[in-house]
Amino acid sequence: MGRKKHTAEEIVAKLRQVDVLVSQGRKVAEAIRSIEVTEVTYYRWRSEYGGLKGDQVKRLKSLETENLRLRRAISDLTLEKLILKEAASGNF
Repeated sequence: MGRKKHTAEEIVAKLRQVDVLVSQGRKVAEAIRSIEVTEVTYYRWRSEYGGLKGDQVKRLKSLETENLRLRRAISDLTLEKLILKEAASGNF
C-alpha cells in the first residue's frame, strides 16, 4: 500500500464504507483491506473522526487551525512578557 494524504472528507467516507461492509456481513479486517488502509490507520481514524459528518469535519479542522494560531500567539506574548520582566529587573 502506498502512502497517501487523505482529506478529512475522504476519511469519513472510508469509515462509512467500512461500516456498510461490516453490516453486510464482511469481517472488519476484510472491510479495512477493501478501503486500502492498514488496521492501525483505520482505528486511529475511527477514534478521531468516529461519529462525525462531512460538515462537522470541516468545522473540526477549522477549530484546530484556530486553536493552533491562538496557542502560538499566547506563547509569543508570554515570551515577550518574560523578556520585559527580566529587563525591568536589571538581570540582563
